[in-house]
Amino acid sequence: MNPLLFAWVWNPAALLGAAAALVIYFGCHGWSRRAWWMLAATAIFLLALVSPLAALARNYLFCAHMLQHILLMLAVPAFVLMAFPPREHLPNPRINPVVSWICGIAAMWVWHIPALCDAAASLRAVSAFQTVSLLGLGALFWWQLLSPDQSQRIPPLGGVLYLFMACTACTVLGIILTFAPVTVCKAYLHPADTLGIMPMLEGQWGLTPLRDQQIGGLIMWVPMCLAYAGAIFGQIARWYAAPAALHHT
Repeated sequence: MNPLLFAWVWNPAALLGAAAALVIYFGCHGWSRRAWWMLAATAIFLLALVSPLAALARNYLFCAHMLQHILLMLAVPAFVLMAFPPREHLPNPRINPVVSWICGIAAMWVWHIPALCDAAASLRAVSAFQTVSLLGLGALFWWQLLSPDQSQRIPPLGGVLYLFMACTACTVLGIILTFAPVTVCKAYLHPADTLGIMPMLEGQWGLTPLRDQQIGGLIMWVPMCLAYAGAIFGQIARWYAAPAALHHT
């Protein structure tokens, strides 16, 4: 039997955080159709931090680490924001879209600086800080498009440009990682095989460190831009559905 099926990660902080988030959400908002977004966000959060994907991302596969990043930065924050009912004139201060964009893109670029990538793959404290930063900066990025207070959202056509530029920035990083002649994150070169799965990864799956990084770069390049493309279509739909006056803002 595949040993990965049993490679679940005991992560008390993630489990307690997920449970607390659900209790607070349902305590404040009860059940509605939007609650499905919160349940989906929680499931993806646990998939990223507790499932065998987390075991692979810890220090086995760079491509698993990349998928984990995308789930934590793109999917979880977006789904959480969509779970909240619309509100008007929230007291939150208006955040500059340029600041939100830079923070969202920096979350991916900075954590792939070799020294930081190695530290996050090797040290639990750095990994925990990385997780919190991806969730927080991801929420800041999506706030401009999915804030419960629609008055704090940027106009739809501005949202298209915002997302297109994000896709471009991630494409550049994906290309760099895909075609880099050396391994960027050295922690994945010689993992401590505590699960005994390296023969399967290298022999059956054919994953050398460089090929693993190439797959990670492609994950950053293609699926991430597809997510942005889906959000762009959402902005276009929002533009068509908006009153005519909004088309001129």
